[in-house]
Amino acid sequence: MLSQRTLKTLTRAVGVGLHSGQRVELTLRPAQPDTGIVFRRVDLPQPVDIPIRAEAVTDTRLASTIAVGNAKVHTVEHLMSACAGLGIDNLYVDITAEEVPILDGSSASFVFLLQSAGIELQKAPRRFIRVTRPVEVREGDGANTKWARLAPYHGYKLSFEIDFDHPAVDSTGQRVEFDMGTGNYSRDIARARTFGFTRDVEMMRSNGLALGGGLDNAIVMDDYKVLNSDGLRYDDEFVKHKILDAMGDLYLIGKPLLAAYSAFRSGHGLNNRLLRELLSQRDAWEEVTFEDERSAPGGFAQPVRAW
Repeated sequence: MLSQRTLKTLTRAVGVGLHSGQRVELTLRPAQPDTGIVFRRVDLPQPVDIPIRAEAVTDTRLASTIAVGNAKVHTVEHLMSACAGLGIDNLYVDITAEEVPILDGSSASFVFLLQSAGIELQKAPRRFIRVTRPVEVREGDGANTKWARLAPYHGYKLSFEIDFDHPAVDSTGQRVEFDMGTGNYSRDIARARTFGFTRDVEMMRSNGLALGGGLDNAIVMDDYKVLNSDGLRYDDEFVKHKILDAMGDLYLIGKPLLAAYSAFRSGHGLNNRLLRELLSQRDAWEEVTFEDERSAPGGFAQPVRAW
């Protein structure tokens, strides 16, 4: 049987929120089979649980935010991406503020945390959402067109194309494809950092955003070049970060997908729209398990190892 996975023990991290600038403590704890991933605001007078699901996403401006009532958690996508990349099904995420810490701006630190706690197989079948026919969402016209699509595929692969008119981005790859069956998430995707432009920083900070951002947790560019002294981690780090984000956004559906995702200039909002569109078309997906590991797609049969 292809089994569900959780952590062997708990693990902790402390950091600051990218947008809030607030100090936050994060504790990742094992959870029972079929719990899913549950964020828990432990700083509130009465702790509030926020289970992940597509409908829990309430804001997608610059990050993915989930909420139950007035209790929110911002910027969940990098941690969710690490959980998707390593195949974590069940997890409690205790958090002491309203934003997940940005750490180094990628998901590599979360991968390290999860791997250091150890991954444990559970006595319950892993449940997948298998896409059975294409579903697509689009936004804008002409040069402003954006789209995202899920199509049937025996496995999980993602292809993404960006379109930034900037010298530093133009000199790198604007399109990348990653397949869980043949690639290695930790090696190929996890180290790609979020990025931004100095021309946008003043505007964002005046709106209470990017208060915790800097050269230690983002790629920062002026009008011509990358300002980080250590340069890029991948030649195509910009578009790889979009794959990283998409994996996190899509895992908010609550189960691993069996599908081919493709997108052009998509973002958190369009990714969430795509999940909701998929769920609304009941003939476009089915839930499946694999009683025999050997029949599972490549990349899912064993717990994913780190580096």
